[in-house]
Amino acid sequence: MDITYLLWLQEWRVSTHDALTPLFEQLSLFAVRDLLLVPAFVYWCINKRSGLYILFSLKLSQTINSIVKLTACVYRPWVRDPKIIPAGDSIKTAGGYSFPSGHTMMFTPIYGGLMTMTKNKILRFVLLALILITAFSRNYLGVHTPQDVIVGLLLGCLSLYIGKLVFDYLDKHPEKDIYVMILAALSGILTLVYVTYKPYPMDYVDGKLLVDPVTMTIDAWGDSGVFATFALCWYIESRFIKFEAAGWNLKGIIICLIGLIPLHFLIWNTRAITSAAFGVHVGKFVEKSIQYIFIMNIWPLVIKLFSKK
Repeated sequence: MDITYLLWLQEWRVSTHDALTPLFEQLSLFAVRDLLLVPAFVYWCINKRSGLYILFSLKLSQTINSIVKLTACVYRPWVRDPKIIPAGDSIKTAGGYSFPSGHTMMFTPIYGGLMTMTKNKILRFVLLALILITAFSRNYLGVHTPQDVIVGLLLGCLSLYIGKLVFDYLDKHPEKDIYVMILAALSGILTLVYVTYKPYPMDYVDGKLLVDPVTMTIDAWGDSGVFATFALCWYIESRFIKFEAAGWNLKGIIICLIGLIPLHFLIWNTRAITSAAFGVHVGKFVEKSIQYIFIMNIWPLVIKLFSKK
């Protein structure tokens, strides 16, 4: 039934001459690239705790995604049925196995985390609409089945809930944060060991390997593996940098907006360099680690220095 649904969407897509394809492609691309700028800005400028909560929930969600996805090993829709033809260039960002949706488990904690920050009903409705529309886009583009997206939504919400429990606990026991950092780091490292050395299906069609399991683990190096980097950056900031959010004022907004420029550059331009230098797996880890080091250590230090002036 899931493939039938995707074929129906595909027929609708063709009949409308891909009218919505560019929009949905941009929504999906924004979710895995530029959307990280949003919690970074929240962390730097608006509310340090809220930004950290969203980033923590995001890394937890991505770690859970790596575990479930690389345990289930569900093939992409077009592998299961060659009649499925992904729309536009969406297949280029649809790496790895299919279940659950990695895109969904990235944008759900971010948009959902932002919803917890505001009581404005209109803004909360917009954020909820973005979650649902972006989730639907993964089906419309033909890169995920409905169950991929639904489970991704549920696990993303679960990550937010766990993050809330953790940060509510730390509000009462701030001295216990080191234990959370250690657990986060261990979770990332152990998940990386698990997905790297576990056995994978080796299915062949006409003598050709259907899906290379080695390439399926690349995303995990940049998702679950970087949970350890996140924990280290959190420790460094909380023990040594100790910056305060720049604040919702002209000076604070300007310095934080300036910080988004190099972060945007790092997100879009470091992959080729790190892959060439370290290989695709370690390179992915280094690429994502650089982003979190910048978000949690480098720019907070800049903000602290400018705040003193």
